[in-house]
Amino acid sequence: MKIIDHDRPSGTDKNKVGRWIRFVSAMLILLIGWGAAVAMGTLNGWLRTPFAPNGNATAFAKSATSYIDRENRGNAAFILIENGKVIDEHFVSRGKPVDRDTLFQVASLSKWLTAWGVLRLADEGKIDLDSPVSRYTKRWQLPDGPFDENEVTVRRLLSHTAGLTDGLGYGGFAPGRPPQSLVESLTRTVDASPGADGRVRVGIRPGEQWRYSGGGYALLQLLIEDVSGEPFNTYMTRHIFRPLGMNRSSFVISEAETNVAESFNTMGKSEPLYRFAAPAAASLYTSAADLTLFIQAQKSGANREPAGRGILGAKMLAEMMQPNASQYGAEIWGLGVVLYAPDNRGSYIIGHDGSNTPAVNTTARIDPATGSGIIVLETGQKAMATRLGGEWVFWKTGNVDLFDVLVAMSGAIRSFIGGAMLIIVGGIIFAVRRWRKARRA
Repeated sequence: MKIIDHDRPSGTDKNKVGRWIRFVSAMLILLIGWGAAVAMGTLNGWLRTPFAPNGNATAFAKSATSYIDRENRGNAAFILIENGKVIDEHFVSRGKPVDRDTLFQVASLSKWLTAWGVLRLADEGKIDLDSPVSRYTKRWQLPDGPFDENEVTVRRLLSHTAGLTDGLGYGGFAPGRPPQSLVESLTRTVDASPGADGRVRVGIRPGEQWRYSGGGYALLQLLIEDVSGEPFNTYMTRHIFRPLGMNRSSFVISEAETNVAESFNTMGKSEPLYRFAAPAAASLYTSAADLTLFIQAQKSGANREPAGRGILGAKMLAEMMQPNASQYGAEIWGLGVVLYAPDNRGSYIIGHDGSNTPAVNTTARIDPATGSGIIVLETGQKAMATRLGGEWVFWKTGNVDLFDVLVAMSGAIRSFIGGAMLIIVGGIIFAVRRWRKARRA
């Protein structure tokens, strides 16, 4: 007599299970493939159209100035540099006119210049980049914490890898409101940008990860003052600005200065200029003309001027441009400079952006291999300069820059979700039709 085991799956049941496994596997493969395609497309700009044909600087300048004229809500200065020479400049304002000598407050772009001040001390042998910053600061020290403050080196402060968790961003002090002292600001910043902790302290293990820190550059300002024995602006003027010919640049604005760009909000309304306790991190005043000289100093000049112009030696300048911090597997920061994207020559497009309230946005970027660069200084828009900088990087290299990737990620996530929903809905419709067909059979 044949015994039937009703608990054992029949051949038909096994086939059904196999079909469902194959269906789910196919759906997962499609979803993973779609996610990979979205990620690669975002990172490589597959669907992105450059501002101009590669190599056509005239066309890029025309597109850039048209964009500025269309989007400007305050004032803007634009400089395009090719092979070390200015080939186009454009200035526009809704208020008082601006020109190549107008002083703009450039927010965090200030950090690049501050880094030169620190590296100058290192080049002179007055500090060691790999020594603890506490060796050089006399008026203030990092508070005790769970990590060894001796690991907070000058190099790590320059590259935002020192483990500081202040998250600064500074909002600044309105006219009539005295700024904190630098030391008070290091202890607890009262003008911290929204969401910032505001206390300069070691909150994660130094050297383990990149964490942007305005407080780290306030600490570097203190280092410059304590090592040089000079006020920060005096030191920067004597050792960086004047030798470079940046005769209008200053971290301290004179009340007698009249050619200063007005500050505008995103509605085109004039706003006051704020003052800062830590200008090294947030409050350089400079002009398009002065920044052009600074950009050009990153590479040897047409008349055989050395890269660094005698302020930084070739070795120190090269070290500044080397990767010192990475995120998500990409090299993103040198010593005081952003590594925006590979330049396709084994190095990087470098520079720095700045952004602050109510609507300040600046960028200065250069390909050190060729001397080509871009400068955009503006108020009234929160991201116009950064966007133009990103368009320039993509036009020059075909690579999507660091900030564009971060901005594009939100759009990429939406694209992935939309595509994933279509895949899932399509899969469900396909499965239902197969099921109905099987039942009819």
